[in-house]
Amino acid sequence: MLRITQIKLSIQDDIAAVKAQVAKKLKIKPVDILTFRIYKESIDARKRGEINFIYTVDIRVADESRFLTGKFKNVAMTPDLTYKNPQMGTMKLAHRPVVIGFGPAGMYAALLLAQMGYKPLVLERGEAVDERVKSIDDFWEAGKLNPHSNVQFGEGGAGTFSDGKLTSRVKDLRGRKVLSEFVNAGAPEEILYKAHPHVGTDLLRDIVKNIRKEIISLGGEVRFNTQVNHVEIDDNKLEGLTLTSGEFIQAQQAILAIGHSARDTFGELYRDGVKMTAKPFAVGVRVEHPQTVIDKAQYKEFAGHPRLGAAEYRLTHKAKNGRGVYTFCMCPGGLVVASASEVGHLVTNGMSEHARDQHNANSGLLVQVFPEDFGSEHPLAGIDFQRALEKKAFELGGRTYQAPAQLVGDFLKGQPSTAMGSVTPSYSLGVVPTDLTALFPDYISDALKDALIGLDKKMHGFAMSDAVMTGVESRSSSPLRINRDEANFQSESTTGIYPSGEGAGFAGGIVSAAIDGLKCAEALISQFAPAEG
Repeated sequence: MLRITQIKLSIQDDIAAVKAQVAKKLKIKPVDILTFRIYKESIDARKRGEINFIYTVDIRVADESRFLTGKFKNVAMTPDLTYKNPQMGTMKLAHRPVVIGFGPAGMYAALLLAQMGYKPLVLERGEAVDERVKSIDDFWEAGKLNPHSNVQFGEGGAGTFSDGKLTSRVKDLRGRKVLSEFVNAGAPEEILYKAHPHVGTDLLRDIVKNIRKEIISLGGEVRFNTQVNHVEIDDNKLEGLTLTSGEFIQAQQAILAIGHSARDTFGELYRDGVKMTAKPFAVGVRVEHPQTVIDKAQYKEFAGHPRLGAAEYRLTHKAKNGRGVYTFCMCPGGLVVASASEVGHLVTNGMSEHARDQHNANSGLLVQVFPEDFGSEHPLAGIDFQRALEKKAFELGGRTYQAPAQLVGDFLKGQPSTAMGSVTPSYSLGVVPTDLTALFPDYISDALKDALIGLDKKMHGFAMSDAVMTGVESRSSSPLRINRDEANFQSESTTGIYPSGEGAGFAGGIVSAAIDGLKCAEALISQFAPAEG
């Protein structure tokens, strides 16, 4: 198979023209191409007044060696990117492996284990996705929070109620398996080649169900509304799991993929002796603009072109006080959503459906925080830091899960907002105009102000006066790391526990978390053979 790079189409060309361009480049007829697959599509908008699509394609033709003589530019053999299953270990498991948590890390760990005959048991504290949707709707419509099943907890993890971005800066061949399994479960095939693929929360709900069904069809078991309360450890080795129901499950190998918001479980693990350390993360606000403003800033005169869709951005800034500030989980044509998992605390996040067709765009605008900011050297101090911000945001919003919000113009002027302007906030429970400097320590407010001005120079309109800042965005990543041995992916303190994904501090996003879940499953598989029976 040949890989052809740098195939260029103008924005006016249909994607169907790619094959003809390849044939022209190789001086053959389109019918001579036996198989054809787009490997990658990206947008080149660097030149003013011009937007092009750049493609990499894989093809099969007769006598491929004749195109590899150097006569044809940007032609090479297609590298083998096929995922290779790990070699099974020889030591028999005494019990089937357990996967704790069914977000991306747990889901992909369980999927690989099931595909290789290990019949994993999955324990998820939240609900199956259909029931979870009902619980979340109750919260978004009436402020009735289910602390056991919400935007953070339940089938598919927090990513199920997000934009469903499938981009990752992790260069790992496992990423291709992650995307391929998504397609097998119902995602559109375009995610395999788009430079910035996404599926949207509406499609993700069916995709995670289909992956669960695949795990079960291969002999796995998935139990919802099932929370681990205590890990039984003997001589630094995992011996079993006690559930909040009181049930005891014998287990000597467990992949711990609990997500970044399982604060009670972190506390139990710490008390059980599992080693963990505080780590840096970031907090801030959701900033919301009209999508048309973002489209014009990014695409200029091509804004609104049907081939482009809703524009997105990823911006970074170094504030004068030394803090890094960056945009996070940008949701084109999306909504700001209530994402609390604890009663009396307020958390925001962003979400888009596949069409990305809502009026506003939103993104986290986050400031780095470090363990020295937490006021304690305790491993769980970052959680206390988050909780303090979330409790204060709840109080500023009036203690009804309305969110505190401020216009960007008022924030920069140092004055409270008394009403919203031309941008209608999308947060469904309503916002309370206020002064967000009352929410944050000065170093965070100062960094946000500095970043708004700086980022507006990079993308005009970012600091528009009527843009809305809604607080608080506090769950961008885990505030701690569960220490693990990178040679065998097991806890440094407890043999048999494999800390995995975002919650354990080893990933950031759907794809990177899924990749980490695969790594942990591979480590388990390479040491053990499936239990008998």
